[in-house]
Amino acid sequence: MVVDPDLWEEGGPSRGRRRKRGGAAVVVSLLFLLAVIGGGLYFGYDKLQGHMPPPDYTGQGTGTVTVEVKKGDSTAHVGRALQKAGAIRSVEAFTNAAGAKLQTLQPGFYQVRKEMSAESAVTMLLSPDSRIGVVHVPEGRWASEVYALLSEAANIPVKEFEKVDPASLGLPESAKGKVEGYLYPGRYDLPPHATAAQLLTMMVDRFKQETQKVDFSQGQALGLDPAEVVTVASLIEAEAGRPEDRPMISRVLHNRLKIDMPLQFDPALLYAWQKRTIDVRERHQDIDSPYNLYRHKGLPPGPISNPGVAAIEAAMSPADGKWLYFVTTNPTERRTEYAASYDEFLKLKAKFDQWLRDNPQPQN
Repeated sequence: MVVDPDLWEEGGPSRGRRRKRGGAAVVVSLLFLLAVIGGGLYFGYDKLQGHMPPPDYTGQGTGTVTVEVKKGDSTAHVGRALQKAGAIRSVEAFTNAAGAKLQTLQPGFYQVRKEMSAESAVTMLLSPDSRIGVVHVPEGRWASEVYALLSEAANIPVKEFEKVDPASLGLPESAKGKVEGYLYPGRYDLPPHATAAQLLTMMVDRFKQETQKVDFSQGQALGLDPAEVVTVASLIEAEAGRPEDRPMISRVLHNRLKIDMPLQFDPALLYAWQKRTIDVRERHQDIDSPYNLYRHKGLPPGPISNPGVAAIEAAMSPADGKWLYFVTTNPTERRTEYAASYDEFLKLKAKFDQWLRDNPQPQN
């Protein structure tokens, strides 16, 4: 029989077996101790990390970079956009610095610097000078005037807008290939590096979005197809000084169409001239144009401005009344008055003539 010598050390075989079991226990104990120490070190480091400030740059930063703040973005969303653009080092540093300060931050495009401290980034976002590409297009502007506004805001020459093919803009069928009337008014945040075609497409898309719930079929009761509804709306928008004037001007227009009376809307005449003036004289009526509604009965061949939804709705929902005339008797206060007879009209015209004497206008 072969006997392991180790088994006979320290008192024979049974004592050797006990020694082997004791050695295994020591190993287990050592492993447990190491696990405890390791766990303690990990949790201690993790706790220490929790008290360390998040990574951050220092100073005001250098260069420029543009970031977009989208509608509904949280402070963390804005921070991630800034971090991705290289403006800040960590989102956590930014959210700590921002707190509740960005609650008033509006959607749009902001120009900031690269590698800014989180505090500097917050301060810069809240500065009005940081916001870029903002343009407000009022209701009733001509397409040529819209081009000028976009040109200034986006630094794109007006001729680039004039060269855009309307067929590329996704215009509604009622537009008949013309942009006039379909560049929806409102505030826009223009994306950096956008082309003239992209900006005009944005406005046409906005028209389609804003009029999605408009029931253009209501115009049928007044003898208007969708294209004519927009044309009537453009006339109303160009004349209305106040929101409450839209349905009343609509009534004057429809009353005149009903009795085949020339509309004689001055804004259509000025659209033909491409001039803006309050003081319209007989010399302006000499222009040979289908937009001269002193010479031509009925509607002009297309819109004369870019209306909003309120004017489009008013075109199909005129107020009740027998008016055939309206006069803006006080342009300063945007006060418009209405008349059912020519004699009443002359009295209103006298008020306007007095206003002109008190407020002489440039002769255009």
